[in-house]
Formats: sequence, structure tokens, C-alpha cells
Amino acid sequence: MAETKTQSFVFSDKKRAGSDALDGENFITTKKQQMLPSWEDPAAALAAARHEFGEHGGVNMSIEASATFTVMEPETLSRMFAGELGPDRDFFIYSRHFNPTVLNLSRQMAALEGTEAAYCTSSGMAAISSVLLQLVGSGGHVVASQALYGGTHALLTHFLPRACNITTTFVDVNDLDMVSNAIVQGRTKLLYFESISNPTLRVANVPELSRIAHEKGVTVVVDNTFAPMVISPARLGADVVIHSISKFISGGADIIAGAVCGPASLVNSMMDLHQGTLMLLGPTMNAKVAFELSERIPHLSLRMKEHCHRALVFATRMKKLGLKVIYPGLEDHPQHTLLKSFANKEYGYGGLLCVDMETEERANKLMYHLQNSTQFGLMAVSLGYYETLMSCSGSSTSSELNDGEKALAGISAGLVRMSIGYIGTLEQRWSQFEKALSRLQDSASFNKY
Repeated sequence: MAETKTQSFVFSDKKRAGSDALDGENFITTKKQQMLPSWEDPAAALAAARHEFGEHGGVNMSIEASATFTVMEPETLSRMFAGELGPDRDFFIYSRHFNPTVLNLSRQMAALEGTEAAYCTSSGMAAISSVLLQLVGSGGHVVASQALYGGTHALLTHFLPRACNITTTFVDVNDLDMVSNAIVQGRTKLLYFESISNPTLRVANVPELSRIAHEKGVTVVVDNTFAPMVISPARLGADVVIHSISKFISGGADIIAGAVCGPASLVNSMMDLHQGTLMLLGPTMNAKVAFELSERIPHLSLRMKEHCHRALVFATRMKKLGLKVIYPGLEDHPQHTLLKSFANKEYGYGGLLCVDMETEERANKLMYHLQNSTQFGLMAVSLGYYETLMSCSGSSTSSELNDGEKALAGISAGLVRMSIGYIGTLEQRWSQFEKALSRLQDSASFNKY
């Protein structure tokens, strides 16, 4: 990780004084924050986080839409660029660096994941690529899960080797010996995996994987997009947690955003004026987007509970109908007991399930009837929306993988990924599913659906 002159600017309750004549002392965390308890429930942690009020006393924070910021005294600029003054004292340079509104959302994300700091980006892929490029230099080596989102897999397989001379060994993260053997001590810089894999819903043993990596001096980065509130990887030993905020955290399928949650030293190194990937590559979140998201996070726990509750009910009923269902909440899921052992209580087992229809043709027919015949859900990629979203993963979000890579990841041609929504009543939606399945089964011909 690159050295940085910048002190830890990401947490503070200090406000800028009327004059710029302040001492240059900075704090990684304030005394107030050091005294805050470590909440096990993410909802409790969010409630205990600092509440930012509006400029005129509004209960909601103001939106700081400025690209650049003024100072009272000319000497202040040089002190800011030297790293003596920063956002911890309410001094801001430029919104590609820290922005007050984005910083507030980042504090919420840090509270959600139980990390010292966080900062938000313009997309989930921006968060992933920025972290990888910050932590792994040219000639470096990554060990990563075979079962990853297609975009992440493509980044590690094609882009980073070509552009940055960074290579990756893909492993089955549920085979701990395989993971340990793949780590080359002194060369491997990072272990990367998803808490619940996309789209196969395999659950990673975060505590054991973190232990193995740390024993060999390797940083652990976990993509927790599929399991906000459900799993807290940092509390289980991970060093860095990444999110595509576009999904469950946003909840509206209307925003593209990401987040990096981890040590303050990492966030500040990524904002370093000379070597920081967030500062120099510029994956900047718009302040208006940050405000929108900050208003949605407080009810994330309620939304996740309903997503997860319905997913469990539907998965259980689908299995009774004889469908091949993959869902971590089912007792026959290979990692059910593992997830139950470290999942946050009351949030269930995740809001996604998979139905394996064996062939792409059968998968497409099922989705066609679910959308066009009974309105159970929508054929669309992404997840975390209030409507149920469905896609055949092998030909969509995992299409970047070749046939061999899909086989290793456990992605069959007919795997239908469903992000279960919560709009409408549960029984109304289940009735729609049953009717669509009945139409599929009654259709003996191979004519148009």
C-alpha cells in the first residue's frame, strides 16, 4: 500500500472554525468515536452513527453540490495540499477528493459494516478495481474465488494481467487447503471472494479464510453485495468489505454506486494526492446521489428482513414442488450450518435464490411465463429491487466466463437467479408463481413459449 502524508480524515465531529488558523493535529478517530460500543447488530450500529443535520437545522443533511471549496486565508490551501488540514476539521479541497455529503454516506457505510472508515464510489466495479489497484502492484498475485460476478472475473482474468501485470489464481474457496496452497508467500497480496457467491449462492467461510490469509500476510477483501445486514465480514476477520450499493442498499434500481469499507489508513491512501486510486482515477460519487442513498440506508434492515423472509418461504415451497432450488436457508444447502453460525440474527439467509431448470430453453420458458403470463417478476439483471428480478445467469451476468469457468463455478446452462422482491402480498406472489409453473408444465409443445 502506498505511503501517504494525509492523516485520517474520514471520522471526526470537529467543525471548521471561523478562521483558518488551526493547529495541524489530526485524529484517526475522535475520542467520542473511540468510546462507541461495537454493535453486533448492523441496525444498531447505524442508529448509533453520527447524524448529520442540515445547514439550517434541517433533520436531513444538506447537499454539498460544490465541486470546489473556498478558504479564508491563502496559506490554508498549501496546508491542505500538504496534508496538515483536511475533512476532519471541515476543510475540503475538491469533490474528486473528499466531499462532505459523500463523506457522510461513507460514515453510514462504515457503521453498517463495522469498519473504521469507508468511502463511496460511482459504481461497484469502481470500488472493486480501485481497491485491487491500490493493494496490488505490478507483478503482484491475487488468489480469488472461482465463483464471482462476471465483471469481477473479467477484470481479474483479462484486464489486470494485460494492463497491470497482475495475475490471479482462481480457487474453490470452500476448499480451505486449496486456498492455502494457492497463496504464494511474499508474492500473493490479496485474497478476494464474495460472502455469498454470484450466482451460485455458495457461502464463504469468512473466519477461516481470513485466518489462513493473515497467517501468510495476505489482505482479505470480501464483496458483500449479496448480504448486507445478513453477514458482517469485517467482524468475522476480513480487512476490506466492498459493496455495489446499486443493489440492496439502494433498493430502487435507479442508482449506480459502490463503496469501500476498511481501515482508515486504506481509505486515506486511496485518496492520496500522489498515489491514491480514488483520487487519481476519479471514480467520484455525485453528492446528490450520496444524499439519496443516505436517506435509504436507515430502512435497509426492514427491507432486508422482508427480502430474506420471502426468499426462504418461496425456496421452501419451490422445493416441495419438486424444483431444484439453491438457497442457503434450506437445510440441504451445503453451507447452511456455516451461514447460520455467523449470520447476524433476525436477518435470515439472503434475498436471492436460484432455480436450476437444467437447460437455457426451459429457463427462458419459465421466466417468460413468470413475467408475461402472471407478473410474478421481471426479466432483468441486477438485484435488491422491490420487484422480483430474474435472469439466466450463464447467458447474462456470468456470460464473461467460458464454459470451463462456468463449470468450475457451478453455473449450469439453465440456472435462473431470482432476487426476491417484497411488493404485493406474499401469497399473491406465490399464486402467480404457481400459475406460471402450471402453464410451463402444461405446454408440451416446443412452440413459442
